[in-house]
Amino acid sequence: MSTLTELQIGESLKDIQLEPVSRMDLIKYSGASGDFNPIHTIDDEASKAGLPGIIAHGMWTMGNLAKLFTEYYEEGFIEDYSIRFKGMVFLNDVITLKAVLKEKEENKLSFTVQAVNGQGKDVLKGEVVYHQY
Repeated sequence: MSTLTELQIGESLKDIQLEPVSRMDLIKYSGASGDFNPIHTIDDEASKAGLPGIIAHGMWTMGNLAKLFTEYYEEGFIEDYSIRFKGMVFLNDVITLKAVLKEKEENKLSFTVQAVNGQGKDVLKGEVVYHQY
């Protein structure tokens, strides 16, 4: 498939598998986002909070979903997101991003999206509305 216009309801975009989550990813995201909560970067602080290890920022995971649509940047833009966080993302998790076309209406395409960890569990689910030019 070369354009989103060719996509039929029920068809998927190409899945994207992210590199394993690294501490440096989370440190960089902390700086970029201004979210310096230490549960995202310091093991002892995550442990004190009752977590089994540091966790990725939920917004880091959500932001990565945009990568599903990067290939189509000349065709339009993400107009709206609606996301639910379903689970935590830990260091070294390998996250796979997925999108399935749910609905087509004029120049708007609605996709169900999800991020799945290496154990096959959803860490994020939601919907993206893509506006075509």
